[in-house]
Amino acid sequence: MTALFAAKTFDSAEQLAAYLGLVPVHWESGSSVRGRPRMSKAGPSHLRKLLYMPAVTARRWNPHIKAFSERLLAKGKSKMAVIGACMRKLAHLCFGVVHSGRPYDPNFAM
Repeated sequence: MTALFAAKTFDSAEQLAAYLGLVPVHWESGSSVRGRPRMSKAGPSHLRKLLYMPAVTARRWNPHIKAFSERLLAKGKSKMAVIGACMRKLAHLCFGVVHSGRPYDPNFAM
């Protein structure tokens, strides 16, 4: 219920993803400019925990997320980075469903 309430208070899916802490943050400090991007984890951790298992399941059963996941793995991303990206993608999909008021349509052009 909290996630649905939070989705209605944001103007865009990007704002929701940033609130949930699902956006990549680049790590740079002085001469150390080669740090790998990491998930920000700035928002409420319990909401990220709620998205973890659905993201793992969606990687296997949702055709759009599965293709997205395979594309990232082919680029050389780590498995955990791919799961984080899938969590962000699910947050975007949830925002779209709540914001539009229409059910999820797997045939909708992404």
